[in-house]
Amino acid sequence: MTKDEDARARWRAELVRADKQYVWHPYTPMQRYIDEVDPLCVERAAGARFFDVDGRSYLDANSSWWVSTLGHNHPRLVEALARQAGRLCHVSLAGVTHEGAAKLGEELVAIAPPGLVKVFYSDDGSTAVEVALKLALQMWQNEGRPQRRRFVALDGAFHGETIGAASLGGVEVFRRPFAGVLMECIHVPPPEGDAPEDAGYARAFEALEKLLAEGSDTIAAVVLEPLVQGAAGMRMYDAAYLRHARALCDRYDVLLVIDEVFTGYGRTGAMWASTRAGVAPDLMCLAKGFSGGMFPMAATLATGRVFDAFLGAPERAFYYGHSFCGNPLGAAIAREVLAIFREEEIVAKVQPKAARITKAFAAMREIPGVVRSRSLGMIGALDLSKGAAYLGELGWKVYVEARKRGAYLRPLGDVVYVAPPLTIPDDELETLLGIVEESVRAALG
Repeated sequence: MTKDEDARARWRAELVRADKQYVWHPYTPMQRYIDEVDPLCVERAAGARFFDVDGRSYLDANSSWWVSTLGHNHPRLVEALARQAGRLCHVSLAGVTHEGAAKLGEELVAIAPPGLVKVFYSDDGSTAVEVALKLALQMWQNEGRPQRRRFVALDGAFHGETIGAASLGGVEVFRRPFAGVLMECIHVPPPEGDAPEDAGYARAFEALEKLLAEGSDTIAAVVLEPLVQGAAGMRMYDAAYLRHARALCDRYDVLLVIDEVFTGYGRTGAMWASTRAGVAPDLMCLAKGFSGGMFPMAATLATGRVFDAFLGAPERAFYYGHSFCGNPLGAAIAREVLAIFREEEIVAKVQPKAARITKAFAAMREIPGVVRSRSLGMIGALDLSKGAAYLGELGWKVYVEARKRGAYLRPLGDVVYVAPPLTIPDDELETLLGIVEESVRAALG
C-alpha cells in the first residue's frame, strides 16, 4: 500500500467511525447499518457519477433520490450559485421581493399546465405537498364549506414526510407509526393492468367515482402522483386514469392536486407527467429536479380560483411560510435549471435514452427470477418477487452486486430500478444498463 492509499484508508476509517457514532440515517435500519454496512464515503461528484474517498467512481442509477436530474455539479448551476452568493444569499419574502423569486414565478407559470397562475415557495417535496393540503383546506373554509376536510389518494401513495403529507401515504411501513395523529385520507385502489380496457382500470375508475359521488361534500382534494407511484415500487399506470380523475373532480367540484415532485422536469419523457394526459391540476407540487440537486427548494402552483379564495379581509389570508421561502440562492439555481432545459433541449434529448431504457428493461424480463418489468421515460423497473415488498431482501442483493461493478443501485425492497440523470451520456447509460443486467443475474442466479 502506498502512502497515499494508506492516508485514504485512514481517512475513510475515521469518516465511518464518526458517521456510525453520531449520524442517524434516513430510511435505514440503524442496527444493521452500524453492525454490518460498509458505507460509500463520497467526496465529490460530476455528471452521472460520484467518487468515493478510495478513488472509485459509481454511476448514480437513481440520481441521488431523484434530485440530480441534470447530473451532479452541472457547471452552469455551480456558476449560478456562486454568482448569486456574491450578491444576495437570503432575504425574507414577507413584504419583500427580489429578482429570483419574481422572475422564477413568471417563468414557472409560463411553462406550467394551463390555469396555474400563482407560485408559493417552500423547501422540498414534503413541504410543497403540505402547502397544497393547507391551501385546499383553507380554500374550502374561506368559501364557507369547512366540512370539506378529507383527502383521497391511491393505495401505495407517497407524498412526503411531514404529518400532513404523510397522511396521504399508502405505503404502510412508512405510515403505521404515525397512524393515530394523521389527517383523514381515504385510499382508493390504483389502476392495474396493461391497458385502460383491463378490469383493474374499471375497478379503479368505479372506486373513485363511487367515493366522490357519495362523499364529495366532505372531500377537499384528490391527490395523485401522475403516471408513476415512485416509492410504491415504480408502479406505472395509463394516462386515462388521470383524465378520469380530472373529469370526476370537475363533476363533483373537488380539487385535483398533482404531485410532480418525482415525475416533473422531464422524468417521464415530458416536462410534466400530467401533460402527457392533457390534464391541468388545481394545485401542482414541484421539488427535486426543481433545483437540480443543488439546493433544497420547492414550489406549489395554484389556479386563480384557489388564489382568489384568499383575497379580501385579512383573516382570509394564507398565514403560512418557511424561513427560507423564495430563497435567492435556490431561486437563482431554479431559474438556471429552466434555462438549461430550454437552451439545451433536455426533454427532446431524453427520448432516445428513454427508448434504450425501455428496450433494456423489456429484455431483462426474460432473466430467470424476474417477475415483471416496466418503463416510462427515464425510469425502468424490475419486480424480483410477487408483491415486491419494500422490506424484501432481493433488491439489496442486486445492490451489492452493482456496487462491485461500479453503480449505486439503491432498490425499493424487491424492486430494482433506474432513474438516472436525464443528461447521462449514452455510453454511460449503456454501461449502467449492462451493470443492472449483470447484477440481477448474479443476485438471482
